[in-house]
Amino acid sequence: MRARMQNPAVVLSDAMQPIQDIFKAAHAGGVDGQTLELVHLRVSQINGCSACVDAGAKTGRKAGLSDERLATVAAWREAPYFSDEERAALALAEAATRLADRPEAVSDELWDTAAGFYDEKQLAAIVLMIGVTNMFNRLNATTRQIAGAWG
Repeated sequence: MRARMQNPAVVLSDAMQPIQDIFKAAHAGGVDGQTLELVHLRVSQINGCSACVDAGAKTGRKAGLSDERLATVAAWREAPYFSDEERAALALAEAATRLADRPEAVSDELWDTAAGFYDEKQLAAIVLMIGVTNMFNRLNATTRQIAGAWG
């Protein structure tokens, strides 16, 4: 497998810094770093972005996620390794990534559950992480970025 082109955010170099600023803002929103890494990894798994799944596993390990949590995030509902707060963030991540799968993509019930664990700033951080991850997944999958090519 080879990439079709460089990542568009690299080709249009003025795009990379604002994207990195969004990641930085999401990490400054008061949500535990491991939770954000789980969200990033789960969204990337859903979208089939091998480059982001690979990067997400590596950054998750650096953030202190155990091998059990990294290996089972795809089946978080059935795995015992996740807190209720993390489950709420993962449910939100899945719903916001699969917008077209149901008439009300992010139900009030799902939102209210997440809002029971996270304040508005933290919810903003999670939603930003979901959004920027979805964007990168689409850039990488479309251009066939290679897992491991970014270090």
